[in-house]
Amino acid sequence: MTRLSAFKLSLILASSWSAGALAQEAPQEPQADDGTAIIVTGTRAVGMQAADSAAPVTVLGEQALSSVGQPNLNQALTQLVPSFTAQTQGVDMSNFSLSARLRGLSPNHTLVMVNGKRRHGSAILQVIAGPFQGSAAPSIDLIPPDAVSRIEILQDGASAVYGTDAIAGAINMILKDQSDGGTFKVTGGQYYNSEGELFSASGNVGFKLGEDGFFNVTAFHRRQDYTTTGTGQVIMSDIDGNPYVNAAGTYPGQFPSTSNYYDPAWADLDLNGINGGQAKSQLNILFYNMGYDFGGVELYSFGDVSRRVGYAYQGYRPPNRICADATDLSTCYGDTRTFGMVPQQKVEQKEYSFTVGAKGEFGSDWNYDLSVTYGYDQNKIWTIESAHRSLWIANYNASLTDPTITPNTVSDAYDGGFKLSQLTTTLDIRKEFDVGMANPLTLAFGGEYRRDTYEIMQGDYYSTLAEGVQSFPGYKDIDAGKHRRSSRAGYINLIAEPIDKWTIDIAGRYEDYTDFGDTTIGKITTRYDFSDAFAIRGTASTGFRAPTLAESFYSTVNVGPTSAVLQLPAGSPAATLLGFNSLRPEKSTNFSAGIVIHPTPKLAITIDGYYIKIKDRISATATLPAIQGGNPVPGAESILAAIASTGLVLDTGLQTLGVASFTNLIDTETYGIDFAARYPVMLDFGKLDLSLTANYNKTKITDNKNTALFSAVSESYIEDASPEYKVVGNINFSTGPFSANLRQTFYGKTSILVRSALSAAAMNGQSIERDGVVKATGITDLELGYDFTDFVKFSVGANNLFDKRPEKPKLLSGVTVLPGQSPYENGTTTWNSYYGHGAYGTSGGYYYARLDFKF
Repeated sequence: MTRLSAFKLSLILASSWSAGALAQEAPQEPQADDGTAIIVTGTRAVGMQAADSAAPVTVLGEQALSSVGQPNLNQALTQLVPSFTAQTQGVDMSNFSLSARLRGLSPNHTLVMVNGKRRHGSAILQVIAGPFQGSAAPSIDLIPPDAVSRIEILQDGASAVYGTDAIAGAINMILKDQSDGGTFKVTGGQYYNSEGELFSASGNVGFKLGEDGFFNVTAFHRRQDYTTTGTGQVIMSDIDGNPYVNAAGTYPGQFPSTSNYYDPAWADLDLNGINGGQAKSQLNILFYNMGYDFGGVELYSFGDVSRRVGYAYQGYRPPNRICADATDLSTCYGDTRTFGMVPQQKVEQKEYSFTVGAKGEFGSDWNYDLSVTYGYDQNKIWTIESAHRSLWIANYNASLTDPTITPNTVSDAYDGGFKLSQLTTTLDIRKEFDVGMANPLTLAFGGEYRRDTYEIMQGDYYSTLAEGVQSFPGYKDIDAGKHRRSSRAGYINLIAEPIDKWTIDIAGRYEDYTDFGDTTIGKITTRYDFSDAFAIRGTASTGFRAPTLAESFYSTVNVGPTSAVLQLPAGSPAATLLGFNSLRPEKSTNFSAGIVIHPTPKLAITIDGYYIKIKDRISATATLPAIQGGNPVPGAESILAAIASTGLVLDTGLQTLGVASFTNLIDTETYGIDFAARYPVMLDFGKLDLSLTANYNKTKITDNKNTALFSAVSESYIEDASPEYKVVGNINFSTGPFSANLRQTFYGKTSILVRSALSAAAMNGQSIERDGVVKATGITDLELGYDFTDFVKFSVGANNLFDKRPEKPKLLSGVTVLPGQSPYENGTTTWNSYYGHGAYGTSGGYYYARLDFKF
């Protein structure tokens, strides 16, 4: 096993004794996640416990969140909540805003809140084809774990309660509000192959404001190094290192070639692990939460400011890529003539949000909560360590006739970026009435006003000149623009207990959008407790989700070493030529039913089944190919015409060219079961906490209105890219100062339909499309901890202890491969890389050490 550097561990250990010497008083242990926590998510009743909720609500406390290796809430939720699936690795911009899904639906179908207030989305849109494509959901990674007291996860349709985005449910991050004491954590870790080295430091401290106030602040720093995947250009050899040959038995690497491809006879180049995997990044966050009770009126505020700088390796470009004459390496640009190049994408993200509000009572026990929340996210993008091919060729050719001209090209370019902002004003009013039922009737009503903006910023001259610099062309004037929307909503909610042990919760909501008109949705939830040991519960609701502004207006060209895909905004002139009309809102219907069982006082079991139907679901298409294997695809004339209508200049020598967009072409149904059981055991020599949670989830497309545009590949992202089941067994043991946490997670298989980069003719009668399968597997996590004092704890652990990784794409057989083409079933331009759509990461085992200080 790879070990952490001695320097880092010695630094951590030295810090522990310094912090321990400053400690004065040990804080109380965090509350156990036993169902007794008072929840504020999924109900507007006061004093509701999670175990008594009519809707399924999972509560994760500090103790559960602290037993995860990576300091990242996405990872914590993935390991602790079976119906939650996080993106393990992104591509291009998505590297900097990893998304997550609840119950197998889109990340856009889960509402993320902080202290019950809507969190702004991400300016980064997931564009590259895959199961998370289309996500512009809030980045949970920008909420530091140490700022959170607990997380409440409502796994039920909640659009009528909270508004759009809550079709799959809602995740509410409750911030810490203690007014004294604090914590400090230092974590170091890396993957088994020594890549992705991580260091983080995080501190949380509370202060008392006057007699009746608090101020709680968290500072977070994390830096993480690159991981890599695969080897440079695949055509040089097969996965055993043997020169690859085509069906005729001849090696297709003959020199010269103008494609993105090189002949290994040029040089003995080491291209192992040269392509980018996880980005290198540095993230800093400052989060605060504060409040002051003036007696009847409490003023509160919370928010954050964060900055992230990241670098992501792009695809390898071979030595003859930036040449005036590909047959003569002396005409190539700089060092590329001997090695080639690996461009990088640099991203600078600036994000902030703040909420101010007041809550209290007026009149006769009327409660109110008035708040304003503003969130902002900006991402600027550069391509560095690259070159501009067209500019080099033009300068080189000019120098042949004019000796005063020195051939040159730019290596860096500003590509543009994105801005997103969201302003939300909410008013909630609640009162309880005694109307002769078993418990008082709760009446809640209120309203919300929201204004959203989304902007694409244009790149500089060189990034938009011709095809732009290699790997990431800048956003052109036809891509750039600023878009706005506002919405108004009102809701009413009644919670009654007509007789003892029977609860009914009814909610209705009206929303009106400036660009999509209005809608009315509703929800009814009920629960009946037959006894303290057995209860049944169920819900029925309707939902509504307007497309995000990014889904509606994002436009760019996504490029690889030998490919280009135009992302056409739905409803744009080019998209309309292909039938991609402007996006419409989604409408959903949710049903769920479940039981709550307490066969013994300590054993708690919940089982909930659900059914979610979405009409006009907003989904991204896979690439619709216009050129494949370097040749036009038969019948793709309309796609070529749509590309030509944009006026874009594309790189030459492309083997694959196509378009993609977002559509409302499908209806889907999702059904599944959530199971959870927990049993704490007190032993003579310690404490044992046992839990078993599981989720079965299946999504089917019930209506595809255009199979030509929403192809079988597109369908596979919806139906097969999430595991059908996920089972998590957890054993938490503690005795004296020693603790051990063992977690075993079983993932079902995932599969997407992958497409060869070769033409139909080159496939010699074989299918271009094949199943890319990541098999079902079990992942083991283990953490061991030791309390040196009441104030200092040292932990070591591993996520994916046995270094398991997904499958690799297979080589095609019996095909004709020409220079610059890929012989792999998924058209990849690298070899020895893993499938990235699995439910667990491609980097393998992650091993870490952590020191926790309390004061």
